[in-house]
Amino acid sequence: MVRHLAAVLAKQILRRSTSKASSTHSNVPKGFLAVYIGETEKKRFLVPVSYLNQPAFQDLLSKAEEQFGFAHPMGGLTIPCREETFINVTSSLR
Repeated sequence: MVRHLAAVLAKQILRRSTSKASSTHSNVPKGFLAVYIGETEKKRFLVPVSYLNQPAFQDLLSKAEEQFGFAHPMGGLTIPCREETFINVTSSLR
């Protein structure tokens, strides 16, 4: 049930971020998603869309949803965590 809820949240976040981000950042390769990482200063990363199915990445998405909901002012998917944490999580998914 929790995994299904995380997948639904991921899809909502993805839909929201791609509709806003497509007008500002069209240089994202097919099959990737631009995310902004950081607690204060945001850094842009490109991640494979396949990460959306990974439980560790879904945990990061849940954290983003808790803090920002689905309407973040940057218009992209923003994950409020330290860059080191994000790199550790995504490195384990490769």
